[in-house]
Amino acid sequence: MSLSIPTQAPAPSSMLRPPRDRRDTVLHRLFGSLFSAAATVATLALVLAAASRLVDWAIIDAVWPGAAGDICRQASGACWAFLGEKLRQILFGIYPPGEQWRPTAVCLFILAMTVYSLSPRHWRLCTAVAWIIGMAAGLLLMQGGLFGLTRVPTSSWGGLPVTLLLAVCSLGAGLPLGVLLALARRGSLPAARFISIGVIELIRGLPLVSLLFMASIVLPILLPAGMTIDSLLRAGIALTIFSAAYLAEVIRGGLQAIPAGQAEASRALGLSWWQMTRLVVLPQALRKVIAPLTNTAIVMVKNTSLVLIVGLFDLLSSGRAALTDPAWPTPYVETYLFIASIYFCICFGLSRYSMWLERRYKKGELR
Repeated sequence: MSLSIPTQAPAPSSMLRPPRDRRDTVLHRLFGSLFSAAATVATLALVLAAASRLVDWAIIDAVWPGAAGDICRQASGACWAFLGEKLRQILFGIYPPGEQWRPTAVCLFILAMTVYSLSPRHWRLCTAVAWIIGMAAGLLLMQGGLFGLTRVPTSSWGGLPVTLLLAVCSLGAGLPLGVLLALARRGSLPAARFISIGVIELIRGLPLVSLLFMASIVLPILLPAGMTIDSLLRAGIALTIFSAAYLAEVIRGGLQAIPAGQAEASRALGLSWWQMTRLVVLPQALRKVIAPLTNTAIVMVKNTSLVLIVGLFDLLSSGRAALTDPAWPTPYVETYLFIASIYFCICFGLSRYSMWLERRYKKGELR
């Protein structure tokens, strides 16, 4: 009796693929049972009906740019002609029409610098200096009064430039301030720790509306007689302090996630506390909290719509002001859809960028 000896060893169990469940398919989930099939058909019917109504309203029965307001009153579809007529007012507010190239240039600069700053290769000191110089030059360009430019007060600013300027400045100034507050809260100095805790908890315990009210009403009362602060600057300070308090707590969570061995190894190498924090601890902490940092940035972009309290007209407020024209039938849906699409593009772009950063750093950790 002879025994046959296999020539090859069986494959390890870790290399064998599990049997495929034929029920785990899209078709089976949608039509696998009578209830699933009925729910799928009903959902498709509702989607098709809604899509048909939407196409009729937005395209077939719509009034396109070039038509007058009387035609929109008689039409049953969307009044896109209103957006074509009021586009400049929505985007730039009551900024002088002949000078609107200045806020356009500021918006293009912010867009160009944002695209340039996306790559981690450009996260250098020169990029931060370019941001600071460019934003200062943009503010001077919009205000005018120099080099023969007509002076335009901030009360005449509005629309998309105000939204972008407040969002970029509040986040740009709030991030380093938030880092300092987070480091002070976790530090060993009692005075710095108590001050940071008091500031963070006080600001996080107040709604942004109350801070804007304080900046608009209380702050001018506390100033000496004859001294005033521009409304745009007051709103920027309130938004910066608000964002710094929330960013500080996010960064503190990242600092707590760093193992104590990182600090011990840094001290063993002879690094000072500032060198350890700047080169070892802080970069790792920021990588761990990319998602909550992005969430805070998105919230701050949307919070700029509250600056109407201090007399500023952001993108949403400019759209509301455009709807007050009696020559048009106040197409609220079309106007708010247009404004919402701009906010969505900004926030969705931030979300996708954060996901790209997380994948990039995850690959680096696996290597």
